[in-house]
Amino acid sequence: MCALEPAEVFIVVNKNVAESKEVALHYCEKRAVPKENIVELDLPTGEDISRKDFDSKLVVPLRAALKDRQEKAKVLVSTFGVPLRVGRPELKADEQDEVNKISPQIDRMQAEERCFQYELAHLDIAVKDKESGAAERQQLLQKNRELMLGKLRPMQKRRDVLTYSGLQEATACVDSELSLLWWEDYELRGWQANLLNFQVSEKLRKEKPAIVMVSRLDGPTVAIAKGLVDQAVDVEKKGLKGKVYVDARGIGYNPKDDTGYGYGGYDQSLREMAKLLDKEAKLDVTLDDKPALFASGSCPDCALYCGWYSLANYVDCCKFVPGAVAYHIASSEAVSLRNANSKQWCKCLLQDGVAATLGPVSEPYTIGFPKPAELFGFLVTGKYTLVECYYKTLLLNSWMTVLVGDPLYNPYASCSKLAPDQVKPSPEGGKFFLKGE
Repeated sequence: MCALEPAEVFIVVNKNVAESKEVALHYCEKRAVPKENIVELDLPTGEDISRKDFDSKLVVPLRAALKDRQEKAKVLVSTFGVPLRVGRPELKADEQDEVNKISPQIDRMQAEERCFQYELAHLDIAVKDKESGAAERQQLLQKNRELMLGKLRPMQKRRDVLTYSGLQEATACVDSELSLLWWEDYELRGWQANLLNFQVSEKLRKEKPAIVMVSRLDGPTVAIAKGLVDQAVDVEKKGLKGKVYVDARGIGYNPKDDTGYGYGGYDQSLREMAKLLDKEAKLDVTLDDKPALFASGSCPDCALYCGWYSLANYVDCCKFVPGAVAYHIASSEAVSLRNANSKQWCKCLLQDGVAATLGPVSEPYTIGFPKPAELFGFLVTGKYTLVECYYKTLLLNSWMTVLVGDPLYNPYASCSKLAPDQVKPSPEGGKFFLKGE
């Protein structure tokens, strides 16, 4: 990746939310982004958008607006008022036909299963009463039941796949889908590998259309959304100063049992983050490697924070310096960025003054998060902007995670702490999830 220019940033605005353009114009003023790079779209005003509206009201007009500037548009910025989460797709005609065909069969076999259970319950009583032939009848009935279930279970699984049943298939982050703006007809059941990850070969990248990097200027209020830009610009003048707090859980890691994407792998990456930023970057680092979280107010002068695991229950452990970057590894911490009553980490971190954070809009699994040692390692090199660090370490697109912050923010540009080659794949001994890479 090369240094990003303001002219390569394009801003997505919801024309139905006045504050959306207000944030966009503020960004143009602060970052010298050309105003002609603002793309105003007719979008819903809530945080959710249907897949149909996403395709027709966001993707199609955005592609049309950028078709002659495709190579130039390296970064998209979603602004306050642009929906955050996209719903499940509608079924195609052939998929609906298949569902219609197998559903009656599933219903019939499920009714048979209830009959089997009823009869087996009665046979249990007969067997206990030593009724003649009851045990033989029970064995035969159980065998027939297993044969029927052997047919039912694959059909149920197939219908679940077709209908996007299951939390992991139901939704995605709008920004994550926009990364694949130039991809056609990719599979929406599950994720797509992020080919901008630093471990992906150039050969593999060239086999697919370009990926667009996406960040978001959003938050509980318009003032907070605009403040993300103000913080970034101000901090870059002198460089980010402050302490690092890493909250691991003391989970052991064995590369033989964990490829690096389980709990042990991510906990180890937190410890590797602490070691890298302490021993090599020479920053002031505090590592907590116990199950309990940092206590409220126990982390003063915080510039960088990463930890886990308090699900949708924010703990105000850090007092953040201006320009701080922080994220908490837990499920659904960005379900809403604007709900005043939410205790999810992303919204609360923004409210408490961080300049950048990230989190999932639904269940991401651990693999949905960048590895802490990698993301923060690249950030402190000062060689890459926030959005570049994110996409160098993000593993999945068309998935759940959102990045909130000024994409051009580079807090260590004037005070580099590491060389890029000091940042290694984390955890040590893990395996990259793309086969052959």
